[in-house]
Amino acid sequence: MLLWLAQYFQDYVGPMRIFNYITFRAVAATITAIAIGLLCGPAVIRKLTAMKVGQAVRAYGPQTHLAKHGTPTMGGVLVLIAIGISTLLWCNLSNRLIWPVLVVTLGFGAIGWVDDYRKVVYKDPEGMRSGEKYFWMSLIGISSSLYLAFSVSAATPWEVWQLFFAWVQSGFSMNLPPKADLIVPFFKTVSYPLGVWGFIALTYCVIVGASNAVNFTDGLDGLAIMPTVMVGGALGLFAYLTGNATYSKYLFIPHIEGAGELLIFCGAMAGAGLAFLWYNAHPAQMFMGDVGALALGGALGTLAVIVRQEIVLFIMGGVFVAETLSVIIQVSWFKYTKKRYGAGRRVFLMAPLHHHFEQKGWKETKVVVRFWIVTIILVLIGISTLKLR
Repeated sequence: MLLWLAQYFQDYVGPMRIFNYITFRAVAATITAIAIGLLCGPAVIRKLTAMKVGQAVRAYGPQTHLAKHGTPTMGGVLVLIAIGISTLLWCNLSNRLIWPVLVVTLGFGAIGWVDDYRKVVYKDPEGMRSGEKYFWMSLIGISSSLYLAFSVSAATPWEVWQLFFAWVQSGFSMNLPPKADLIVPFFKTVSYPLGVWGFIALTYCVIVGASNAVNFTDGLDGLAIMPTVMVGGALGLFAYLTGNATYSKYLFIPHIEGAGELLIFCGAMAGAGLAFLWYNAHPAQMFMGDVGALALGGALGTLAVIVRQEIVLFIMGGVFVAETLSVIIQVSWFKYTKKRYGAGRRVFLMAPLHHHFEQKGWKETKVVVRFWIVTIILVLIGISTLKLR
């Protein structure tokens, strides 16, 4: 929005040309999101407290968490407000790639809001039924996947529609350009063609999978938000380089025209996350809830798809992956042993993984900081794939 105004007045006010630089607007979006988050945080906490949306702590969870009972949850709405306002202010709203990221982020956030609201206001322990939740997540995920299949491959909205109609006329069997292939990191030219259906299937799994992975990780004060900030920042770097024809050619990564604008969204997400951490640091004044975790995970997945770095996301988000696998392994092994031996057995002391370390005697802050350190290492490994090819 501000870019349009600056372009209109730049002939009269020369310094306003600085708004044309993506890096300037990314920094401005980050600062704006931080300011919105810090200024609105106390009001959001008061509102959530007045709504009596306190966190219910499981009796069979770690005993140290009982003190958190009643802490306002659904605080992820603060993150979404900061991201939404900052992105709309500083992004080029005519960019075809900004809108799918916003739709997924705000759409998944709305699903999480309904889920949280039913749990804490209506006192329904199940919240949204799993079938209902995955229906809406799948609807948003598949729609976005279909759009991204063509918007990643085309440079303009008109070309997007041309590709879509060509796919329909081909009997839904058309291949996509090489830039839409699945890229294998650490190699210069190794990639695998996906086709439209393969691209849609992979994108859906990445978006929905990343959303649920962040949600599993959101169990300790500050645990999920800081890795999200770090991974989102790294994806912003990938977006900037992918959107630049010179850098992408030099680094042997696909050139996705317009992808650089996503750096502004990543800046807004990082700023909003840091502002939220101000209130979510131990002992937390509010929790993110599904409204924040589902939205941020979906955003990370969508960004990774656009910049064609799905495998790199898997590496950088290793903490999210480990948390998800711990739940899958725990539940699967428990069900298998219960069916085979009549009594369920566990692999971990408690799942997700962060609770396992708590049960081993680690303090909450130690678990959180060490998971942050692991994420920093994994993000650096992910960034290194730009040159180690």
